[in-house]
Amino acid sequence: MPRSTQTELLDADDIPFEDIKQNMKELNFINTWLGGHAITIAGIKAILSASKKQHEALSICEAGCGGGDNLLAIEQWCTKNNIAVCLTGIDNKKECINYAKEKIAGTKYTWIHSGYSEVSFIHQKPDIIFASLFCHHFSNDALVLMMRWMQDNSSMGFFINDLHRNTLAYYSIKVLTKLLSNSYLVKNDAPLSVQRGFKKKEWEIIMQRAGIHNYSIEWKWAFRWLITANL
Repeated sequence: MPRSTQTELLDADDIPFEDIKQNMKELNFINTWLGGHAITIAGIKAILSASKKQHEALSICEAGCGGGDNLLAIEQWCTKNNIAVCLTGIDNKKECINYAKEKIAGTKYTWIHSGYSEVSFIHQKPDIIFASLFCHHFSNDALVLMMRWMQDNSSMGFFINDLHRNTLAYYSIKVLTKLLSNSYLVKNDAPLSVQRGFKKKEWEIIMQRAGIHNYSIEWKWAFRWLITANL
């Protein structure tokens, strides 16, 4: 199965926000019950275990944060583990940022309406930057630039939580979303997302082209890759 270059419906500029909101709700359900949030927490743990920095306080930034559900899951984990945390979400859809602001309150959060590459943390870099189910929206060439941006703008490291392109995963998600989803975006984009996902070798080439050498790639259930890079 070659990597698809077909654009997902969600990437269009004219999708009604109510449809995007339903899409985000269903993705959060999938992330909760199929272990997506657990993989994100595993990425944080991996970077912390390789760092010499004290872990009593952290700053974490997500590129492509959507409605902020990943950041909320991180805050809950940090609270449970007595870790003070400041969380930043970046998204180029203003409606997503506004929705996140309404849904998730608190001084721990900073929301930035912008394309990720337009944001530069010159004076105070986040400890960790990550992207979850975001990278498959980009071409391999664009991902090389994204990896360099993450490396340049984080102080401890960064990680990626994204899809493994796999035939079983494709047909499984196609059947599940047809039966269970109420979102035409999810029904169309979830199988396409798998087609736009990655093989391990492709990630190795992207990291090599980006000049990043201190990284690991782990396969996670259900058909995800966790790529962590330590600085």
